[in-house]
Amino acid sequence: MKVLIIGGAGFLGANLVRRCLAEHDDVTVLDSLDPALKATAENLREVWGRIRFVRGDMANGTTIADAVQGQHVIFQCAAQTSHPLSQQDPVHDAEVNCIGNLKVLDAVRQLNPGATIVYTSSSTVVGRAVGETVDESHGEQPLDIYSANKGAAEKYYRIFNRVHGLKTVVLRFANLFGPYGKGYPEFGFVNYFISLAREGKPLTVFGDGEQTRNLLFVEDAVDVLYRAARDERLLGEVYFAASEQHLTVFEIAEGIAATFGGGVRRVPWPDDRKRIDVDSVKISSEKLRGITGWAPRFSFAEGLERTREILGGVTKGAA
Repeated sequence: MKVLIIGGAGFLGANLVRRCLAEHDDVTVLDSLDPALKATAENLREVWGRIRFVRGDMANGTTIADAVQGQHVIFQCAAQTSHPLSQQDPVHDAEVNCIGNLKVLDAVRQLNPGATIVYTSSSTVVGRAVGETVDESHGEQPLDIYSANKGAAEKYYRIFNRVHGLKTVVLRFANLFGPYGKGYPEFGFVNYFISLAREGKPLTVFGDGEQTRNLLFVEDAVDVLYRAARDERLLGEVYFAASEQHLTVFEIAEGIAATFGGGVRRVPWPDDRKRIDVDSVKISSEKLRGITGWAPRFSFAEGLERTREILGGVTKGAA
């Protein structure tokens, strides 16, 4: 099976590359290595000799057209993933997360319509939860440009399935964490907290930290991605892929500090972050589990220990 991973040098993509290489030798990675997106070839260093790497982005129609041809499975992991940055430059976010996906889909439609294409979306497309549990029937009222554009892209995949017969699957993830994560606050708090703890720095929680979150270890995420590409029962639909474990932000910070070292402190909410926070969320993946039987293998604590094994504990020179 020939596999193309778009965005394969990013956090999720780099872990997915390793999962695919465990089963297949023909893996192509397409990535722009854009410094603004914090993707780096270093994430692929130990597997570099086993992949075909193409440097390019979704804005380049020729690059995309060349890359999708002949592939059996295409994983579309490339995105502008920062909620705050999407607010600062909404046009750029739309160019990547909307126009970029349309270019990928249209290239597949014209040049490789038999391929299966799996798109990685976000739970934040729904906005703040209405009711106790969020599932695929929940309405969408996104709170930031990134989430709005990810939701729009989901609909492109469903339309191309229904109108053009493309074999598409959309998986919504929430709060992924693990090795090769981006240690920057604008790209998600869990990996940022891990990065701080590894440097021996304190973790700062906004407000009381009592809002709940689903978390998913990245190896569980890539496992369900790989399985989704091979299960025709999932085609044409959108699914939440999340853990049933729900923890408060403060509990998450405490778990990271306990695993990697450091302490936790609370500070008042910055106004700009409070405006786009989704508050407490409990996500159900019952639809996906009911079809496939998939369930995460790692608890939050086990995922942290696995991350520690791969990355090591406190980084050199940290207090």
